[in-house]
Amino acid sequence: MTEEALGGANAAAKPLQKPRRSASAEMIIPVAGIVFTIYYFSTVWEAPWTAQVSSFFVGCILILCSVAVIVRLALAARRGTMTLDLETLIAPRNFIVKRLALLALTIGYIFVIRWFGFTLTTFIFLMLAMLVLNEGRHPKLIVALSTVLALGGWLLFVVAFEVRFPAGLFETLMRGIL
Repeated sequence: MTEEALGGANAAAKPLQKPRRSASAEMIIPVAGIVFTIYYFSTVWEAPWTAQVSSFFVGCILILCSVAVIVRLALAARRGTMTLDLETLIAPRNFIVKRLALLALTIGYIFVIRWFGFTLTTFIFLMLAMLVLNEGRHPKLIVALSTVLALGGWLLFVVAFEVRFPAGLFETLMRGIL
């Protein structure tokens, strides 16, 4: 056996290097925050002045906080205390298919909600996302949970808060009943 394996003097002399964290993974949320804020600004452009002012104020705070985080991470990477690698964004590699499936479901949700409505689209999205993440196990539990969450979202947002989400078959049916 070597001296290092036995814990000799040479092994103690070498300091253990702590692995550096990746700044790339931590930049996802601030970058997404900036992109979302720019998108949100474009949607309230035609809104009343009071809505524009409040959304502009909140959006500017979000952008400032996001830029501060990005600058902090970039400075840490420059000092060498963090890395800017893409490996942590895709590791572990066996999750790539699930991540792409969730991305496709999210994009699909955005495009389909206007036709199927909030409640039905949310139910389908939650059910499929949980089936993907759980690899198809416990489908009855997933359907039940998706039903409760979608109905809870409908009760909270559409009924209680009267938020105007896209109406579909379920919302139209419930409007006729209630």
